[in-house]
Amino acid sequence: MKRLKQISGIFLFLLSYTGKAQTTHYNLVQKLRDGQMIAPKIARNLTVRITDSTDRPAVSLQGNAWLKDVTFTNGRIEIDLRGKNIPGQSFIGVAFSAQNDSDYECLYFRPFNFESSDSLHRKHMVQYMSLPGHEWNILRETHPLVFENTIFPAPDPTRWFHATIIADSDSIRVYVNAAAEPCLRVKRFKNHNGEKFGLWCSDLSGDFANLVITKNE
Repeated sequence: MKRLKQISGIFLFLLSYTGKAQTTHYNLVQKLRDGQMIAPKIARNLTVRITDSTDRPAVSLQGNAWLKDVTFTNGRIEIDLRGKNIPGQSFIGVAFSAQNDSDYECLYFRPFNFESSDSLHRKHMVQYMSLPGHEWNILRETHPLVFENTIFPAPDPTRWFHATIIADSDSIRVYVNAAAEPCLRVKRFKNHNGEKFGLWCSDLSGDFANLVITKNE
């Protein structure tokens, strides 16, 4: 019953937030097959393949890839993600409001911190950054523990988890799985004019599935 109330609360909040909106479901496997995943020009090692996941159509990405004809600046992003529990190597998320390969906003997760025994590392589970000028290391130095946070309850670092990213004109809010409260709520940097959207991953591969984008009009 408690879980049902949490899910209902999130649904009602999102419904009231979006107002007039356009929702699109994306089949990432089909986009890969159609050649609609574009590597950044600066990418050295981009590998994209269909995963062996049996419960959802998914792609495995090593590096970053822009999705052709997919744009996002304000609204809601829903996506399933799966990283790896390898310290300092697994980073997975999405990039948006992108002008080019070095000018974009990014929301990503560090799965290897989901079950960390270090109390400080547990506060580094989810991260927002805005390039150029607001990279994660700069934000951590100038605004410690403001643009990154813990997730409660933390997902299993080796299994699928669901992320909901709410982006309005001023802020970013992030929900994981069925949580009623955001694990991250931050002020949004307004130094972007682009609309490109991409899957964002470290050199260690991560898995992506069930992308749904609702754009506010």
